[in-house]
Amino acid sequence: MMMIPEPWEQHTLMDERRKAFYEYHASMLEPWDGPASIVFTDGRQIGATLDRNGLRPARYCVTDDDLVIMASESGVLPVPENKIVRKWRLQPGRMFLIDLEQGRMIDDEELKASLANAKPYKQWIENLRIRLDDLSQTSGEAPQAAVELLDRQQAFGYTQEDIKFLMSPMAQAGEEGIGSMGNDSPLAVLSDKNKPLYSYFKQLFAQVTNPPIDPIREAIVMSLVSFIGPKPNLLDINQVNPPMRLEVSQPILDFADMQKLREIEKHTHGKFRSYTLDITYPLAWGHEGVEAKLASLNAEAVDALRSGHNILIISDRGVSPTQVAIPALLALSAIHQHLVREGLRTTAGLVVETGSAREVHHFGVLAGYGAEAVHPYLAMETLVNIHKDLPGDLNPEKAIYNYVKAVGKGLSKIMSKMGVSTYMSYCGAQLFEAIGINSDTIEKYFTGTSSRVEGIGVFELAEEAIRCHRAAFGGDPVLSAMLDAGGEYARASAAKSTCGRPTRSPSCSTAPARTTGTRTRSTPRSSTTRAAAT
Repeated sequence: MMMIPEPWEQHTLMDERRKAFYEYHASMLEPWDGPASIVFTDGRQIGATLDRNGLRPARYCVTDDDLVIMASESGVLPVPENKIVRKWRLQPGRMFLIDLEQGRMIDDEELKASLANAKPYKQWIENLRIRLDDLSQTSGEAPQAAVELLDRQQAFGYTQEDIKFLMSPMAQAGEEGIGSMGNDSPLAVLSDKNKPLYSYFKQLFAQVTNPPIDPIREAIVMSLVSFIGPKPNLLDINQVNPPMRLEVSQPILDFADMQKLREIEKHTHGKFRSYTLDITYPLAWGHEGVEAKLASLNAEAVDALRSGHNILIISDRGVSPTQVAIPALLALSAIHQHLVREGLRTTAGLVVETGSAREVHHFGVLAGYGAEAVHPYLAMETLVNIHKDLPGDLNPEKAIYNYVKAVGKGLSKIMSKMGVSTYMSYCGAQLFEAIGINSDTIEKYFTGTSSRVEGIGVFELAEEAIRCHRAAFGGDPVLSAMLDAGGEYARASAAKSTCGRPTRSPSCSTAPARTTGTRTRSTPRSSTTRAAAT
């Protein structure tokens, strides 16, 4: 019941005590996802259960001489029909148990009620759980930045297309923009453009016979709940003083949530203490400085945990003309893997505060490499800057709310393609393969990730970030007033009116876009272009 719980998060009719049992154990162990039909025994009891989606068949029959036969299909053994007194199947999340000492089958309801009532789980949860949403409200405004918005957008590789095709539809309707299937653009390692590190990672394919989950129709099994901070000891269920748990309803944090997290020690009377790791380093160090900075970050993370902090905020807010940011994914994975090797990962929560994450895939990769929550501050500041020029009655809060909602839907869609139902199961699962990163870099910073195609190393990744940084703070006259056109989703010449607005701003431009790099397409994607025109 701890490892393979039934879907309880959205189940409004479930008994409160049973729900409390599942919720109490949720922070100890992420749920195992299917498809799975599990049979278990301790020699006295024999049982079976299905995963929360019920994606594997399991049928049983009971004969008049008290023989129980369970198998993946009916009719695996020849049993005369006149001897069968009962036939049925295992249902999603339900449990089938035979107690050999009592000589009877124990009903799912009876079994779970006895366990749920054995301990005061509901009271324990009330004493231990802190919801980030319930903490006293702080200012929901973005902190003042010393660097111009346009410069920071360019430093993190934003293009006009990112804003037009990806972010604007999300802010307007709370949905991802509609585009055609397929991607015929070059691999990131072969592109002349400076691509974000996220583009080097592709989600693996779930090579099983069952179809993926439908995250809309099967919403009852999906959950974006995440726990930030230390994990309780799985082997000490009856511990006298279990750690507190900080719960967030979904992993994308806005400005108010991030402020609460920075002040979490005050809100929780010292139960949680956050520590910010600055992942920027001096530009003068060049690309060779990235390894020294990563080693320093690993040591700083260990020191912070041993000094009593239990939430690490990995932040690149320190970007400036003289400070360049390590790619957030690289810094996150390096720290995550180092804490795993040091045996400290379960004592800490990892939160990423980055300007680089803007599309759903970026958040999915960060989740896959250990981010329990993500604060995309630059994407949100961009939406605050352009909200007046978007159709509909949008204020900054509504634009950010819609964007967070759209990312949440996108994460559910990404997880469901792998048959994963919950964010906690996806977090740190590394369900990605790298394309175009060499084995040494993978082994050191993305341990356990498969990389069948060799390519660049950590110095080249740092050099890509430095090139973006120099373009942002350099003297290019074209980039001094507008973002690069992009060329990922449409021809550069077709991207003339980039945000559907008549005036130029730091985020968009109505001037003809430049044709740059090899990313420019020979023909525009028709459905993407139609969606943009709409």
